[in-house]
Amino acid sequence: MPLLLPVLVRGINNLSDARYCAGMGADGLIFTLDPALPGAVDVATVKELAGWVAGVEIIGEFGGEIPVSEINRLVEECGLTRIVLNLPAAAPFPEGPVAVPALVEVSAAAADTLVRLRTVLTAGFELISPLDGAAGSPQPLWLSGNPAPAQVADLIARLQPAGLILQGGDEIKPGIRDFDELEAIFEALEE
Repeated sequence: MPLLLPVLVRGINNLSDARYCAGMGADGLIFTLDPALPGAVDVATVKELAGWVAGVEIIGEFGGEIPVSEINRLVEECGLTRIVLNLPAAAPFPEGPVAVPALVEVSAAAADTLVRLRTVLTAGFELISPLDGAAGSPQPLWLSGNPAPAQVADLIARLQPAGLILQGGDEIKPGIRDFDELEAIFEALEE
């Protein structure tokens, strides 16, 4: 069933999450590929899990300190169509153009930050905000976090986000995962 807005799920690290989220209508799966970030997976894991799902974007997540050349290499190797780029306030800005569009998570989207992003992310970008920090932005705004299912309709009506980025989880043991929270959110997002 179609969802009210585009949904991506980040932190994918197991087959249960990948297949469940793809089956529930997620538009994309986000794999953390930067070894400096918590929960990072390797290229072999991304390729294996991506091979088990169809009809979803495969997206890589990176921090601000990984070289753009390495990001572009991983984009090519993993067949990524987009990236998530975390840019903490103290992190250096990426140097050089990124090969695919990006969703950018910044601590503050000041005008000078947006200008700098436009020069580096020439393939295009959109911003990510935590659910509790969403504010007006000249760029399309994605909301990150798992909202309470009862608040989904109000959240969408009030903030009109470009999309929602949900957080995946870990398996209890291989093949066993509790999907109650994600299931309730996906059901609240059904048209």
